[in-house]
Amino acid sequence: MAVFQRSFRCSTRGRCDVHDITPQVEQVLRECQIRQGMVNVSGKGSTIGVTTLEFESGCVADLRRALEKIAPANSDYAHNARWGDDNGYAHLRSALVGTVKTFPLVEGQLGLGTWQQIVLCDFDERPREREITVTVVGD
Repeated sequence: MAVFQRSFRCSTRGRCDVHDITPQVEQVLRECQIRQGMVNVSGKGSTIGVTTLEFESGCVADLRRALEKIAPANSDYAHNARWGDDNGYAHLRSALVGTVKTFPLVEGQLGLGTWQQIVLCDFDERPREREITVTVVGD
């Protein structure tokens, strides 16, 4: 069994900024020799999310609206009081969405649906440079 790992960076604006990172993940797959296995996509940080959706403006807007209902940006969070900052909502959104997703690798291709893309969501309140690590395990 082989393991291949690469990281890449993504510049974000914060405030539920959503980026399609499928092309970067597919680039990593082109660099490795593994054809069958699993592809793990992991974002580094406690205020980001890695998930899938159809990356189009309506679906992205719906995701933002849903997260605002679940963990509103303007709410009274214990985290904010404890640390004197204003991103308690970003930590909650990250915990709910998760920072890691794993996908099948079939014949060297991501096992995604036709309208399914891998997205990075930056929930924090300011722009950042985010690091994503792709780990491929298989044969």
